[in-house]
Amino acid sequence: MTVNLSQPGFSTTVEALRARSWQLGPGQPMSVLDQFSEADFKLVVDDRADVHVNSKDGRFYLGWFPTGRPGTDREGWKLAVTGTAQVPGYHVSFDTETPAQVVAAAVAAVLATSRPL
Repeated sequence: MTVNLSQPGFSTTVEALRARSWQLGPGQPMSVLDQFSEADFKLVVDDRADVHVNSKDGRFYLGWFPTGRPGTDREGWKLAVTGTAQVPGYHVSFDTETPAQVVAAAVAAVLATSRPL
């Protein structure tokens, strides 16, 4: 994008203003779920067909709720890492229409920080 800062106001090019195509829709959840090994994680499918993934140490959780997590406003994915006595944990949610590739990237980033004790 070209922006001219020498004159007052906003200036750009027609090329910079062209419409873009963005990935939309939930995509394929297997791009998220295929990142987990049986050696380190337990996968459970419940009676609603929701999928829950837990690390064997219990500190990592990922839930996939294809029709939305009960009691929420269309929460489709919930990722949480339990903290320690010294450092708090965190959680992040994605709605049911978030592309699975976006969720997969977030999960991959979290998994990359995991180290055995």
